Order: sequence, then C-alpha cells, then structure tokens
Amino acid sequence: MPIDAVKAVSAPPTSTEIIWNHKDVLLYHLGIGAGLPATDPAELRYTLESRLHVLPSFATVAGGGMALAGGLAAPGIDVDLAAVLHGGQALTVHRPLPISGDATQTSKVAAVYDKGKAAVIVLRTATADADGPLWTCDTQIFVKGEGGFGGERGPSMRLDTPDREPDHTLLRPLREDQALLYRLSGDWNPLHADPDFAARAGFERPILHGLCSYGVVLKALVDTLLDGDVARVRTYATRFSGVVYPGETLRVRAWRDGHRIQATATAVERDDAPVLADTVLEHT
Repeated sequence: MPIDAVKAVSAPPTSTEIIWNHKDVLLYHLGIGAGLPATDPAELRYTLESRLHVLPSFATVAGGGMALAGGLAAPGIDVDLAAVLHGGQALTVHRPLPISGDATQTSKVAAVYDKGKAAVIVLRTATADADGPLWTCDTQIFVKGEGGFGGERGPSMRLDTPDREPDHTLLRPLREDQALLYRLSGDWNPLHADPDFAARAGFERPILHGLCSYGVVLKALVDTLLDGDVARVRTYATRFSGVVYPGETLRVRAWRDGHRIQATATAVERDDAPVLADTVLEHT
C-alpha cells in the first residue's frame, strides 16, 4: 500500500529550527485582510509594529514552513499529490505568540485513519522556544483513494449546528488580490495564483488558501467576540468544507456557549456554499 500506517506513526519525530520577526507577522496579518480601515486603532494592532500583537493563527506560517508538506514527506507515506486535500486544522496555544522568535518545531505523524475510500493523516507539530512550549498544531491531510487498509476509522470532526439562530453573523469581504498577498507568507502553490493551473485542477479561477480563510475567520471572531484580545485564544480548530474565491465575501455565523464559540463560514455570492465547517474556538 502507498501508506504504511504503522511505519508512519512509529517513525521518530523530526525537528526544524524556525525564526520569524515583526515583518513576517505584519505580512501575515495583511494577507488575511487586516488593515481596513487603515487608521482604525483596532486594525493598527495588526499592522503597526509599535502596537503589534500576534493573531494565533500566525503559527500556521511561522518560519515559512508548510505542515502539509511535512506530513507527505514522512516515512511510510507515498501518495499521489493530486489526491491530497487539506482536510482540517487545529491549533492549541500555550502562551501568547511573540512578535519575533527563534524556536524548534518538532513534527511526527500522530495517526493515520482509514475512512474507507480515503485515508486521513494527522501530522502533529509542537513548537517551543527557550522559555518553553509555544503552540501545537494538528494538520489533517485527506488522501483520496488510500483507505481500505484495515486501520482505525478515527474520531469524527462533524458537529451538530446549534438549533437556534446564531448569536453573531459577520461579513468579511475578501480582496481580489488576497491570495497573491497571502502566498507571500510561504504557500507558493500555483493553484492560488495561476489561472491556467487552477483550470487544470477543475476550478474556474485560482482559489483562496484554506489557511487564509482560517485566519480571516479567527480574526473576525477575536475582534467581534473577544474584544480584540488575541491572548484569550486557547484552541482553534476547523474542517475545510469547500473553497472560496478571492473577491468573494465570507459569511461567518457564530454561536457562543460559555468559553466556547462554534462557527461556520460560507461564500455569500454562491448561495452560501460551505467554506469552513465544525469550527470551534475555545478561550479564556
């Protein structure tokens, strides 16, 4: 089989040194739509170095690395890239992210699940600096056609939508050049920039990065429901349920339940086609 689950999970972790500074943070924030209006004090916390704080989803691009690529390079993993989808992303924040950093990122395949017609690879990446743990990311990699090997099915990420109207409904317009800006943080996949490549992949035009939508929605929730305080975020997880195109508008629906927020994101211009589902933010 192209995926050897036992070999992948038993392989020793790999470690990489990563560094970032305030310019990387500023570029990431701009890439997820921060800075409008440009002189708004709430936006300046994302765009001006003298007031800067770090949105926790920056962890997905810190050091310019791509967890998805790391998972596919693991021992026991040999799959067709055309069959690979980014299925979901989960982040646990151990303390507020520093504006600049020098850290060690340790990654290993935590699990390989057999979903029947597909396999799901869970790559766990833990990042720490000299002061201790910073964050842990779980990247779920969905590989079509690679299930049926007799492994564990694994937990379901599906959540029931609350049986009531959302507590908040937020609209977040995406710039037409959003993907071109976001890709400068490290994801150079031509699917997000080259119309010919996107057409060969079956899309009418380049699509936005899933992790860009992930950041856009987190910022919307933090700014609206957490008083803009990024340090209150403890965990943030989502399932990528569809695509959104640059220039479209995300509709974010959010339900509060104590220190837990559940959300969905849809594309307004395409009859609320799903983009992010089963999204949960836990906070202080």
